[in-house]
Amino acid sequence: MSDYWSKLVHTLDPYVPGEQPKISNLIKLNTNENPYGPSPKVLHALKAESTDKLRLYPDPGSDKLKQAIADYYNVKPKQIFVGNGSDEVLAHSFQALLKHDKPILYPDITYSFYPVYCGLYQIDYETIPLSKSFGINVDDYRKPNGGIIFPNPNAPTGVGLALDSIKQLIENNPDSVVVIDEAYIDFGGNTAITLVDQYPNLLVVQTLSKSRSLAGLRVGFAIGNTQLIEGLERVKNSFNSYPVDFFAAAGAIAAFEDESYFQQTLKKIINTRDKLTADLKNLGFEVLPSQANFVFTRHPDKDAATISQGLREQDIIVRHFNKERIDQFLRITVGTDKECEALISALTSQQL
Repeated sequence: MSDYWSKLVHTLDPYVPGEQPKISNLIKLNTNENPYGPSPKVLHALKAESTDKLRLYPDPGSDKLKQAIADYYNVKPKQIFVGNGSDEVLAHSFQALLKHDKPILYPDITYSFYPVYCGLYQIDYETIPLSKSFGINVDDYRKPNGGIIFPNPNAPTGVGLALDSIKQLIENNPDSVVVIDEAYIDFGGNTAITLVDQYPNLLVVQTLSKSRSLAGLRVGFAIGNTQLIEGLERVKNSFNSYPVDFFAAAGAIAAFEDESYFQQTLKKIINTRDKLTADLKNLGFEVLPSQANFVFTRHPDKDAATISQGLREQDIIVRHFNKERIDQFLRITVGTDKECEALISALTSQQL
């Protein structure tokens, strides 16, 4: 059947998502899902949407959702773009804002969807090496480019970049769009949304999949200058005019309205992350400083792939990236206290 493919399809190297095995009693610490369910208010809102109005198309502008986001972040609705998860928002960003004559720049160790988008949209790119401590050196991005994108905190490292450094990077590149992918920002970083009114070339992308426990609803958004948002809207409306359905919009709005639950959940995950980090260090692991809901860790004397396989045999799954510079690291999602204790017990008992 590949004879029927378009020429471009033969050149694509698609993104490989984290494994979703169908195994009972599995401790799943490989895809950075929130171990706690969404707010009860979200579940109530979803039930309320189960009416005969599902025969209708949803609001193409997602106006109520944009207003909820605007109220939460103190911006204007016209500064907001929404889509089916941050992956779709990022895809539109690559096509609308990052496809230029010069190559775009992003870290050599980062979200592995970026080169996939570049391949799909035929965008030239250059990777910028992270430092030896796996941080971003903003001066390395002071070169001609067609745009800059990076996660903050970075993925899969979990290492964050301070707002002062972000400001410096943006000011060094006034003629380029800078896209900051903040999928994990709520777990310890400071959002760059506070900078969008100051820098017209800044676009900040977030998701409700991680910190708000809504990975199954697929809601993402971008905040930036109205001209950037207009570019995204033009691409979206040339692709899918109704991306956010009734359930996704209602659930997302309810999630933003339950700040108490949101903060309680964040506190649990951060506390567990700190304990997991300490426990791993006590076993001799090196753990990078994380501002995310996962840790990135390696053992100086033990092979990461062997550790991963040994954990799998005990029904614990973590993420191993067989890639240059990080092939001895494991990315471990912060689960519940009980799940992380089981992980540490497995590592200890099996001397993994």
